[in-house]
Amino acid sequence: MNLPWTVHGDGRNVAPGEVVAPGERLSWPRTIGLGSQHVVAMFGATFLVPILTGFPPATTVFFSGIGTILFLVITRNRVPSYLGSSFAFIAPITAALAAENVADPMGAALFGIVAVGALLALVGVIVVWLGTRWIDVLMPPVVAGSIVALIGFNLAPAARDNFMAEPLTALVTLSAVIISSVAFRGLLGRMSILVGVVIGYVVAATLGQVDFEPIAQAAWVGLPTFHFPANPFADAAVWGYLPAFLPVVLVLVAENVGHIKGVAQMTDASINRSTGRALLSDGLATMLAGSFGGSGTTTYGENIGVMAATRVYSTAAYWVAGIVAVLLGLSPKFGAVINTIPPGVLGGVTTALYGLIGIIGVKIWVDNKVDFSRPANQFTAATALIIGIADFTFAVGGVSFNGIALGTIAAIVIYHVMTAIGRARGTN
Repeated sequence: MNLPWTVHGDGRNVAPGEVVAPGERLSWPRTIGLGSQHVVAMFGATFLVPILTGFPPATTVFFSGIGTILFLVITRNRVPSYLGSSFAFIAPITAALAAENVADPMGAALFGIVAVGALLALVGVIVVWLGTRWIDVLMPPVVAGSIVALIGFNLAPAARDNFMAEPLTALVTLSAVIISSVAFRGLLGRMSILVGVVIGYVVAATLGQVDFEPIAQAAWVGLPTFHFPANPFADAAVWGYLPAFLPVVLVLVAENVGHIKGVAQMTDASINRSTGRALLSDGLATMLAGSFGGSGTTTYGENIGVMAATRVYSTAAYWVAGIVAVLLGLSPKFGAVINTIPPGVLGGVTTALYGLIGIIGVKIWVDNKVDFSRPANQFTAATALIIGIADFTFAVGGVSFNGIALGTIAAIVIYHVMTAIGRARGTN
């Protein structure tokens, strides 16, 4: 069978100033090594989402691998990307799992994930037809940055609760994350979250905070745990949690579009034409994961970092990464190990990680030189952030809008209303 990749150069080296394009590959041993490296890069962030939300880790990792393979098929091997767990889902999933008025809280959360995936897939179809200009109009940088920032900062109380459960372990973990990010070069420096988890786990085990019995009892090979979405027509209360999930679509759109632009800039500008297919792929992968108990997916910045460091953008490496993730998901013992991570370790990691999500929103403002001397930009960001951080909640007829949903609505409405009035009055 003829594979779709041509060998780059001698298959062993990448000359200075050159990159291995998506349609190329190095020798298979090197490609397998690079694919495994991508799994390590995504691992720290991907397994944290199910741990923080109570989802089965093996199931989420399994469907991240399936989703990555689906992404490569739909984008016709033109876009190198790994689809890992999206942190944008943590807050709405947590809210749904805490629900007392639904028969199946996890099913309600999965319904929200599937709905987000369906909407993202629809956005992808629209982008295939119309391009991305309308996204830029709907979400200019000040709006996109505000939405991403408020999602990260909205999670601060969850980080605090885990941190204070085991303060010493959390402090060691947080210190390890911070120090390793500047102490190490290359891939190890990019895996500071994973390094912090490993060091924190060792400390927690030393302090007797880890129960190893579930690991010993788990099988080496087996299917991951599946769970199915709740039926909102059988339990109407499920609809009430949907508004908390829908703003996540905007974050996934921003992440995917940014990923495509970044890869295109470093390889081939024609990759931008695959943006619609990428959004469609991520939407379908999110729907598939949510349909069986996994968390929603998104393109991963960690893996862009690996590509930038190695100058290898071959999609062959991502096929390897997807296959390795599927195999990990088929090991209950792997899931059992992840499930034994204690609260203190999670508290230390998420104190940094949730803040970093917020800072990514700030970075969007900085990179796009958002002018905060303009009242429209000031009030858009200020109002949305306060609503998101304080977690304003508003219920209408059994449908609840949390801080993320209300903050997202506020960012979009305030910006466009103020801009329209300013243009009409000549006060822009």
